[in-house]
Amino acid sequence: MTITQLYYVLAVAENQNFTKAAEKCFVTQPTLSMQIQKLEDELDVQIFDRSKKPIELTDVGKKIVIQARNIVNESYRIQDIVDQQKGFIGGEFKLGIIPTVMPTLLPMFLKAFIKKHPKVKLKIEELTTEEIITRINDGHLDAAIAATPLEVDTIKERALFYEPFVCYIPQGHRLHGKNNIDIAHLDIDDMLLLEDGHCFREGVINLCKAFKDHTDDEFQLESGSIETLIKLSNEGLGMTLLPYLHTLDMRENEKKNLHYFKEPSPAREVSIIFHKSELKMQIIESLQDVIAGIIRGAIAFQDVKIISPIHKK
Repeated sequence: MTITQLYYVLAVAENQNFTKAAEKCFVTQPTLSMQIQKLEDELDVQIFDRSKKPIELTDVGKKIVIQARNIVNESYRIQDIVDQQKGFIGGEFKLGIIPTVMPTLLPMFLKAFIKKHPKVKLKIEELTTEEIITRINDGHLDAAIAATPLEVDTIKERALFYEPFVCYIPQGHRLHGKNNIDIAHLDIDDMLLLEDGHCFREGVINLCKAFKDHTDDEFQLESGSIETLIKLSNEGLGMTLLPYLHTLDMRENEKKNLHYFKEPSPAREVSIIFHKSELKMQIIESLQDVIAGIIRGAIAFQDVKIISPIHKK
């Protein structure tokens, strides 16, 4: 049994196809198939049911994949230990970021991080929280930036900052004339929301439901982007809530529609998250330091009193 064989097994389990797995592993399909067959012969079990299309894991194969993933991840730790001992910060680093954080936070820290650590090859993807959790557990992401707490046993979280919610209330709306918004003023019936799958949507719903009980069937307008919500709001179709960072670069004619909550302001916790195996911690910690420094230098809300972060489901 070799690490390479286990790596090939994981590739086939993920792609459910020997040819695609071989391409991902940069080997020929016969080579990959032969190595997996050798492992099955050694263990005297069948890991994959090749009669199914797409290929499926057998019952014992599912257990083997779980253990194989642990072994392969631990094998990476040897190089990680050496890198940390040498103080080396470099190599490929795969980072996921949720959609409501990506467009605002990434431009703030990316250039500074690259300048500080030119040997790190960042590979960044915009992913939903659900996708991030899956990819971290599968070993396809080294870390991610997401709204927390997640309460996932296999994932560790380090809070980066707390981002207040800001109301976007167009002229003509019943709340436009109010200077300080109270949570009790919110009505989910005239709230524009992001589509399902966005954690920020859940935060808004939970905030509103704290004062008024409604079901998802009553929501009329939903969108996949915050920018679209702002445009819909400008058309008089309702108000919406925005993450604070999204308000920094808004046009002046739109900033007049921003209204802030009474203190303590509701907020979401934004964290860097990673697998409990703690691989590549030197890069994770450096990324955390760079982002924290950028936030302290550019954002004025670090002293704002906030309520407990909205919990994601």
